[in-house]
Amino acid sequence: MTEEIPRLAIMGNPNAGKSSVVATLTENDRIAIDKRSGTTTKSDVYPVVIDGRTVIEFIDTPGFQNPNAILEWFQAHEDTPNLARAFVEAHRGDPIYAHDVELMEPVAQGAGIILVVDGSKRIKEKDRVEIELLRLIGRPRMAILNNLTRQDRYINQWRDVLSKAFNSVREFNAHRATYDERMRLLNALKSIDQRWEPMLERAIDAFAHDWERRIDQAVSTILDLLKQALSYRVSKTVKSSKVIFQSGRDRVKAEITAEFEDGLRRLELEAREHIRANFRHNVWDIPPDSLLSQDLLSEEVSEALGLSRRQLAMAGVAAGAASGVTLDLALAGHSLGAGAFLGGVVGGVLGVVGGKALAKLNIERAPNTQVYTIGPVSNPRFPFVLLDRIILYSARAMNWAHGRQAADEDDPNRVPDREIRPKGFTEELSAQDQRELVRFFNDARRGRQSSHEAACGDILKGLLRGVSLSEIDSRSDL
Repeated sequence: MTEEIPRLAIMGNPNAGKSSVVATLTENDRIAIDKRSGTTTKSDVYPVVIDGRTVIEFIDTPGFQNPNAILEWFQAHEDTPNLARAFVEAHRGDPIYAHDVELMEPVAQGAGIILVVDGSKRIKEKDRVEIELLRLIGRPRMAILNNLTRQDRYINQWRDVLSKAFNSVREFNAHRATYDERMRLLNALKSIDQRWEPMLERAIDAFAHDWERRIDQAVSTILDLLKQALSYRVSKTVKSSKVIFQSGRDRVKAEITAEFEDGLRRLELEAREHIRANFRHNVWDIPPDSLLSQDLLSEEVSEALGLSRRQLAMAGVAAGAASGVTLDLALAGHSLGAGAFLGGVVGGVLGVVGGKALAKLNIERAPNTQVYTIGPVSNPRFPFVLLDRIILYSARAMNWAHGRQAADEDDPNRVPDREIRPKGFTEELSAQDQRELVRFFNDARRGRQSSHEAACGDILKGLLRGVSLSEIDSRSDL
């Protein structure tokens, strides 16, 4: 026997945001969303499939075309057991009611109803008619106030009208809804009909387990990024005759420096792509003034993210970091990197993060050749900067609404984005957690398996769980 699943028809006026609601609830940003009125002309079914099993279906329907005529028909046939099915059977094939039949078909087959209204707009008589005819249908139903702007003068009026006809009324901005808000909406659906509770519980449990699994996958991606970036090195062998003069040495240094920096950027980009795919994003824009748009090795990113010098020194010393790195920390960077010297002839330094060299450039001389090597990263602050930025990127991926593409970013009255907080996540960790991260970073630099990796994974999981909840409002650059 096939397991029964919740099926919900998303209804409402043309351009009320129905498609945006479906896109956000199903995490499907490939759903066609058009700002023009009436662009949905037929019902489309969007199942949510987890582990090969459909757990819930949302049906994007056309807007009502003839609500007054439908209401009159309903009132004339009010004693009919299944009004929606009777209406569909009576009007199928009638071109005048083609869109209305398409809209009613899922309800006739037993779907529940989610009415989407733009609560920032004034209630019209047409809205009251639609609310009444949906009441007469008698199916389990919820109303969503999908406020697309900050205008809230009509909210109480909408609530009063909707609460008389719907089992549940919720505010939900499909352009800005976070994971936590999506889950709260799904939980609220349980109140629309007690008989629906068991199958909605199953759907919600499936969502929650899938989300935890995706968090685990993101943690794995971040750990891999840290291990690869911190152990990354680039070598270049050149003939001694080509670097006799300073200009030749400078050219080789510039080439290997650029290759090293580009390699770190590439590793971060690859991790971003994994996280973006993990949270099912295809349509994606990052504002040019976001920290996520700035160069990884830029001064802006270095200043905004990572630990303070004091936190870094305390974490490094307490963690029993490698002697060279510990010396650099204790001297607040004034050792010029001498403590982290790896051998060979130092030909220069690469980049600066927090006032310290990012990595050392070593030159080994052999008969007729010179080997230039950069890496691994020796700067103790860079791993925290890199970690903060990938957490920030994950926060965006976890909370960026899939229906966001229809948001009017130029509307001065639109619901504002969350406040940008120009500091990272790792600085708020406990001193013990910061020390644990330092130990893991030091092992990663040496390219060896770390006994601290499991503990760091738990720390990262805690950070990601935190940014997937409502606290994100004051913590991220979304």
